[in-house]
Amino acid sequence: MSAAAPFDRLAPDYDALWTRSWVGRSQREAVWRWLDPLVKRGDKILDLGCGTGEDALHLGKLGAQVEAIDASAEMVRIACKRGVSARTLRVEYLDQVKGAFDGAISNFGALNCVQDLKPVSRSLARLIHRGGFLALCLMGRCCAWEIGHFLRRRSLSEAFRRWRRAGCWSSIGLQINYPSIRHLTGIFRPAFQLSQWIGIGVCVPPSYVNALSRATIGCLAKIDQHLAHWYGLRALADHRLLVFKRL
Repeated sequence: MSAAAPFDRLAPDYDALWTRSWVGRSQREAVWRWLDPLVKRGDKILDLGCGTGEDALHLGKLGAQVEAIDASAEMVRIACKRGVSARTLRVEYLDQVKGAFDGAISNFGALNCVQDLKPVSRSLARLIHRGGFLALCLMGRCCAWEIGHFLRRRSLSEAFRRWRRAGCWSSIGLQINYPSIRHLTGIFRPAFQLSQWIGIGVCVPPSYVNALSRATIGCLAKIDQHLAHWYGLRALADHRLLVFKRL
């Protein structure tokens, strides 16, 4: 199945299901807290897997010029309607992008859907100038919330699905990979050096855990601000934000 098809179907409801949900807002704002200090006014930023353009719009408010791509034509249509400079292009075809960038981002698992990240790494090394940054937010291999959620429902296969070496199939029909930190740093070496990585959603749960109140999620998000960078705990998060420096 084309990677675009499930997201084309999801696009009309994506913001309601994720962007404007309390979990989605909390996790995205956690990413922004670490991303914003990297961005300077006038920077040219490449957004990989832009979705409906929420990150691109935020970076634009910081004074950045954002060029965005996404595999889903419907996601791109919505992003463009919101004023984002976006085009339909799969990350696997990043070699078609021209120009020079001060940094690049990929938020909330777009790269988990890419089977081979080596060509992506080579293209990004060409596109991002030395001293620039690369911020990648991917789903982690061990999510404490997910394990507990599905163990409670006595579903072992779902509880430990991220541990499978070959990845797993998502509920929307896509094969998802969960690369380790070591694997990712190896792929992006030697052009990029990992400078820091942070857990996104250590205490804030995945989006499918929808029984918590707004107040509870708000409290969990505040706790995350203090725990997200702790060694050990960060490895239990729903997502992991990796920040690389272009050497």
